[in-house]
Amino acid sequence: MLQVLGSAWALLLGLMLLMVGNGLQGTLLGVRGELEGFSTFEMSIVMSAYFAGFLGGSRMAPEMIRRVGHVRVFAALASFISAVLILYPTFAHPVAWTIGRVVIGFCFSGVYVTAESWLNNAATNENRGKALSLYMIVQMLGIVSAQGLLLVADPSGYVLFVIPSVLVSISFAPILLSISPTPAFDTTKPMSLRALYGISPLSCVGVFILGGAFSAQFGMAAVYGGQAGLTLPQISMFIAAFYVGATIAQYPLGWLSDRMDRRLLILIVAAVGGVGAILAMLAGSSFIALLLAAMIVGGTSNPLYSLLISYANDFLQPEDMAAASGGILFMNGLGAIAGPLLTGWIMTAIGPSGFWFFIAVLLLAMAAYAGYRMTQRKAPSAEHSGAYAPVMMSATPVAVEVAQEWVIDTAQEEEAQAQEAEDRL
Repeated sequence: MLQVLGSAWALLLGLMLLMVGNGLQGTLLGVRGELEGFSTFEMSIVMSAYFAGFLGGSRMAPEMIRRVGHVRVFAALASFISAVLILYPTFAHPVAWTIGRVVIGFCFSGVYVTAESWLNNAATNENRGKALSLYMIVQMLGIVSAQGLLLVADPSGYVLFVIPSVLVSISFAPILLSISPTPAFDTTKPMSLRALYGISPLSCVGVFILGGAFSAQFGMAAVYGGQAGLTLPQISMFIAAFYVGATIAQYPLGWLSDRMDRRLLILIVAAVGGVGAILAMLAGSSFIALLLAAMIVGGTSNPLYSLLISYANDFLQPEDMAAASGGILFMNGLGAIAGPLLTGWIMTAIGPSGFWFFIAVLLLAMAAYAGYRMTQRKAPSAEHSGAYAPVMMSATPVAVEVAQEWVIDTAQEEEAQAQEAEDRL
C-alpha cells in the first residue's frame, strides 16, 4: 500500500481534490436551489442532468483521449468544470443549472476517465488491487470532506461556489506536472445488453435499480434535507453519513461475498437497506435516527454495486469481463438518470418522505428479484467464483476495467498456485 501511495500520491491527491469539488457542488446546489425557491421537481431535473452528462462523457471521453491525448482532454474538461462552477450563482435559473449540470457531468466523467487511466498505468499486476482500494478510499474521503466545507460560508453567496472551482483548478497541478509518461489508451467495445442479461439477469437488473437508488442519494439528499427542515450543519452530516457507512461496510461485505452465495448476500444487503429507508420514514424528527438510516442505506447500496459486478464475473470468461463492464455501466447510467426525476415526482406528491420511500421500494425490489433468481439456477461453485473488487457507483469504464483486470490477475494467480500444489503431489 505504501509503495502505491509513494508512486502515485500526486495523482491520488489530484483525484481527491476533484472529488471534494464534485461532492461540494452537488450538495450546494440542493441547498441553494431551496433558497432560490426552485420546486422539488425542478431540482430533480437539475440533479438528473448530471447523470445524463456523466453517461455521455463516459462513452465519448475515450475517443477524445485517443484523438488529442490525455493532457489536452484533462486540461480542457477541468477548465470547463471550473468555469461552470463559477457561473452557477450568476445564472440562478433551473434551465441554466440543468445545462450546467449536463456539462459538469460530462466533464467530470471525462476527467475521471483520464485520471483513472493514469492510475491504471501506474499500477502493476502485483499492486493493482491495492491501487484500486486506495482510489476508493480517496474518493470517499473527498466526498465526506466536501460536506464539511459546506459550513465555511453562507450558501446564499458566491464563496461556496468559488471553493470547488479553485479546488478543481488546483487539482490540475499535481496530476499534469507529476504524472509521466502519458499512458496508451484503449477500451473494450461494450457487450450488448441482450447478451449481458442472458449471462446474468440479476446483475443487469440490479445495477439498473441501483443506479436509481444511488442517484437519488447523491442528487436529492440535500433537497430532502432542506424540505425536512434540517439545518445546514445537519444536512452536511446527513450526506456525509451515506459515504461513511459505505466506507465502513465495503470490505466486510467483500470478505463475506467470497465465502457465500453472492445472491443470498445481495438479497440480505438490499433488504437491510430497504428496511433502513423505511425506518427513516418512521423516524419523524429524530436527527440521530436519520443519521443511522443514512449510514445503513449508504453502507448497503454502495457495496451492492461491487457485489453485482462480482456476481456477473462468476459467469464470465476472463476475456469477456471488460466488455461486460461497459454494459453494466450503461444500465447503471440509465437508472441514475431516472432516479432523481422519479424521486422529485414522488416527493412532490407525498412530501419529503418520498425520498426514503423511493429508495426503500428500489432496494426491496432488488432483494425480491435476487430471491427469485435463486430459484432459477444454482450458485456457481466456489472454484468458479471470482474475487470481490470494491468499485464506487460513480466509477467510469476505466475504473471498472481496472477492477476487472485485478479480478483476472487474481484468478490466474490462484490457478497457478493450485497447479503448483497439484504438481508437488
